[in-house]
Amino acid sequence: MVARIYRPARTAMQSGHAKTREWLLVYEPEEQKRVEPLMGYTSSGDMKSQIRLSFETKEQAIEYAERYAIPYRVEDFKSTTRRRISYSDNFKYDRRQPWTH
Repeated sequence: MVARIYRPARTAMQSGHAKTREWLLVYEPEEQKRVEPLMGYTSSGDMKSQIRLSFETKEQAIEYAERYAIPYRVEDFKSTTRRRISYSDNFKYDRRQPWTH
């Protein structure tokens, strides 16, 4: 079973960097999830899919995987650059897009 080492991206509801600074080690699923016919719950027999280990650095996560002989795949973090937006730019005389309302 292959483990994935990555740094999570922000959710759509976040404007800050909460829970994006740590590196996670998560196991890839071994089997598909299935819907239980009686109650409609989603279930799986794969117990390793519940494991989520967090590390401060990528090197610590790689060292852990190598120490316990866990095959792993590293997904590098793609940093985003945030464009500076000013509220006063909405009212500039020389706007690129015309004022619509």
